[in-house]
Amino acid sequence: MYPAQPVRRARKKRMSEINVVPYIDVMLVLLVIFMITAPLLTQGISVELPQTDSTPVEQKDEEPIIVSVDKNGRYYLNLGDNTDKPLATAGLMTRIKAVLRHRQDNTVYVKGDKNANYGKVVVLMAELKQAGVEHVGLVTRMSEESSLR
Repeated sequence: MYPAQPVRRARKKRMSEINVVPYIDVMLVLLVIFMITAPLLTQGISVELPQTDSTPVEQKDEEPIIVSVDKNGRYYLNLGDNTDKPLATAGLMTRIKAVLRHRQDNTVYVKGDKNANYGKVVVLMAELKQAGVEHVGLVTRMSEESSLR
C-alpha cells in the first residue's frame, strides 16, 4: 500500500468586504425614531395671541428668547429644560441673564396671552429692562385681513 498522504484542503480566501446591510438597517430605524420624536420636542405654552397689523420679524440663526405669559399670569421661557413649567420672576431673570451672556443679540420677545393681566406683562417688561435686556418685542398674530392681502 501506499503511504497515507496528508489531505490538503484548499484554503479559503478571507473576505475583505464589509457587510453594510446591518448598518443600513440600524440607520433606517434611527431615522424613523428621529422623524417621530422631532415634532414632539418642539413644545410650547398655549397662548392666545392678540391680532394686529404688523410686519414679521426677520429670522436669525439662533433661536429667539421668548417669554410667554399665560392667561393666569404665569411666566414660561422657551429655552432650556422644562419649557412647560412656570417660572418665578427671579428664576426667570436669572436664566435670561445667563443666556444673554452668550449671545450677540439681546432681544427678548414677550408672548402674552390676550386674556392675561396687562399688569403682569408690564411688570415682566420692566424686569427684563432691569436685567439688561436692550430690546423687548411683543409677539402678536397677524389679523385675518392682513394675511389675506
